[in-house]
Amino acid sequence: MSHHAADDRRYWDAALETQSRADWDALKLALLQDHLRLAYAQSPFYRQHFDAAGVRPEQLRTLDDLRRFPFTHKHILRERQLAVPPFGDLLAAPERDIVYVSASSGSTGVPTASPFTARDFDDWMDYEARQFWSSGLRPHDRYCHALNFSLFVGGPCVLGAQKLGALSIHAGTLPSERLLAVLRQFQATAMWTTPSYAWHLGETALKAGLDPRSELAVRRIFVAGEPGGSIPETRQRIEALWGAKVYDYYGLSDIFGSCAGMCEEQDGLHWAEDHILAEVLDPETGQPVADGERGELVLTTLKKTARPLIRFRTGDIVSFTTEPCRCGRTSQRMLGTHGRLDDMLIIKGVNIFPSDVEAVVRALAGFNGEYRLVVEREQHLDRLRVEAERADASPHADGELAAQLARQLKAVTGVSAEVAVLAPDTLPRATHKAKRVEDRRQQVW
Repeated sequence: MSHHAADDRRYWDAALETQSRADWDALKLALLQDHLRLAYAQSPFYRQHFDAAGVRPEQLRTLDDLRRFPFTHKHILRERQLAVPPFGDLLAAPERDIVYVSASSGSTGVPTASPFTARDFDDWMDYEARQFWSSGLRPHDRYCHALNFSLFVGGPCVLGAQKLGALSIHAGTLPSERLLAVLRQFQATAMWTTPSYAWHLGETALKAGLDPRSELAVRRIFVAGEPGGSIPETRQRIEALWGAKVYDYYGLSDIFGSCAGMCEEQDGLHWAEDHILAEVLDPETGQPVADGERGELVLTTLKKTARPLIRFRTGDIVSFTTEPCRCGRTSQRMLGTHGRLDDMLIIKGVNIFPSDVEAVVRALAGFNGEYRLVVEREQHLDRLRVEAERADASPHADGELAAQLARQLKAVTGVSAEVAVLAPDTLPRATHKAKRVEDRRQQVW
């Protein structure tokens, strides 16, 4: 195949991406049966977990049989990692086979590791290339990866663009002015960042006298980490600002960087169905919801051997459809992330829980343990303020306390927060469940 023909072909893997729904289900069943056997045979945790639930891998004969198997969740990952450091006993491969690890912050302050074998990593990058291709990225493009590289699972996704053949710029999280200079110098045609930062960066350019539509070459923007990419009004405003198309991606630190993404039709996010089995369940009953209805996203890996995840409860409220897309691809599509089951916040693409802050505040002398998170949006960027009460009535050390808390929050969560030190008994008290988050971002988009 000539280079030109490769650029012009419609699909990365036509036979896979356009197969029938029956073929998708048959593929998933075969992969799932092998994966459950691997988890049971090689992972001490899963052997005990399945035995306690009275299930064995050979009992799975249909995809519906997966509902007989027990759930896992984030708390289990943290607990087992602390019990059997450094990776926990969910591993189904020896440590010598692990070649890469990403990590996300957790309520314990200990990052939750996500390990990969060489094959896991190669499978992931092949999927990233397939996803980029579906969004229109081609070998002639110049792609700027403006995501954090510091243990963040989204960092290595740039290698998917390289696998596809695009010239790839590993920009990371540069200051806005420098990133704009990089985009201008290399005339990058595509980039990946968060929706709010894409908006902010475009407005920063305009304030500096630089029109992104006419003076920059960016025509495709991939976004993730926030809901905005699947909100048409947000997407259209960013597109108008840049003169570019915006494609929403969805990732999960516990599995791999991007598990779903928009094709050029921009009509839902195509799911990595040959890598991850998705269930959308009623959070109360645990039963599947109808096509297009909202429920909790529960995920099962199908190929990841370093650490299989079986029926992992994400806490994300989503909806899916199996209707074929106009692009001709037949994989399931996620119609957006509609909310969370818990109080998790996403600040500039980084997940943070109130419990993350609680662990830090209550570990520092000088504070009485009462705190509140206030989230606002200024110039399209999310800003987090942490309000914490000092332990005594004297304000003389407030500046030092605020700096100490800000440093520790950044170290544990990766999020930069403004800190306000308050007098004791300033924050409202609750007799049942304390309201720890005041989100003032409503109706901003």
